[in-house]
Amino acid sequence: MRVKEVWIHIFVWLCLFAFPIAISLTQIGTIPKNFVPRMLLNPVLAYLNYLVLVPFFLLKKKVWQYVVLSLAVLVSFNYIANHLFFPTPPERLQQLIGSQNMEPFKNITYAMGGIVSFSFFLLGGLLRLTKDVYKREKMHSVKEVRRQETELQFLRAQLNPHFLFNSLNSIYSLVRDKSSEAPEAVITLAELMRYMIYEAKKELVPLSKEIDYIKNFVQLQVLRLSHSENVKLKITGDYNDKLIAPLLLIPFVENAFKYGTDFKGNTHVEILMKVVSDDLFFSINNKIGGYKRDQENSGIGLENIKNRLELLYPDQHSLLIRKKNGNYLVNLELHLS
Repeated sequence: MRVKEVWIHIFVWLCLFAFPIAISLTQIGTIPKNFVPRMLLNPVLAYLNYLVLVPFFLLKKKVWQYVVLSLAVLVSFNYIANHLFFPTPPERLQQLIGSQNMEPFKNITYAMGGIVSFSFFLLGGLLRLTKDVYKREKMHSVKEVRRQETELQFLRAQLNPHFLFNSLNSIYSLVRDKSSEAPEAVITLAELMRYMIYEAKKELVPLSKEIDYIKNFVQLQVLRLSHSENVKLKITGDYNDKLIAPLLLIPFVENAFKYGTDFKGNTHVEILMKVVSDDLFFSINNKIGGYKRDQENSGIGLENIKNRLELLYPDQHSLLIRKKNGNYLVNLELHLS
């Protein structure tokens, strides 16, 4: 526990001890000899629930084990406490039981001890549950701030000016040469812009739309490249009813085209996508070209991509990025739940 938390616990226990001590001094003018030892056992019971039973059983959804162990602990505790530290009952209660025909109530002191011990046991559990809720809320707040920061960086980098300028220059060249592909290039760019502006605002989009976006992106890249015969895009599997976070895959595709061109203008990019049940297997293989990396203006950085995957698909993705034989390899496995 942190120092601040320790002091809070000490203050709470002092308050809990001060009240019955004050009552005892007021009512009978003294403190029973076994009162303090019995009271000191209650924190042991509370922290047994606080430190062991709740975190290792209840919070891990082992409810039956928690219930059985709790009953065993309470019975054992009261047996030990009543035989070793049985407190003298208040005089008025003792006189009342002795002067009246109240045989069934002679064991009332045992019941009172059981109620007190259960209360402290319950207090330990409530404190631990409260701490767990606070911790979860704090983690959720931190996670939300990280998500907002990552999404903000993502949106800032979403409209890559270099890609837009290159695309416009390519379209201008096609128009200037009166190419029949110019109208198609304009439509393709319009589809890309429409998707980035409107669809990217949603939390999830159909995987089919994300794939169409990648197809349009690749098609526009091919139009502007002088040597695109080694650009390959292969998609297999049934993806019509699947959903995915928008623009999650395009940074890898963008970087592959950006850095996959050598000094002679040859581009080597191979993109494979395979959908099996609810799992997406995505891989990119591109040659490491002669483009000098600009960290400030390189679109979405690798760390931002990793953060976005961690925030959107925690424990549901596997990302492996490596360099091998002059190639840059990206392998992403994503569970589309």
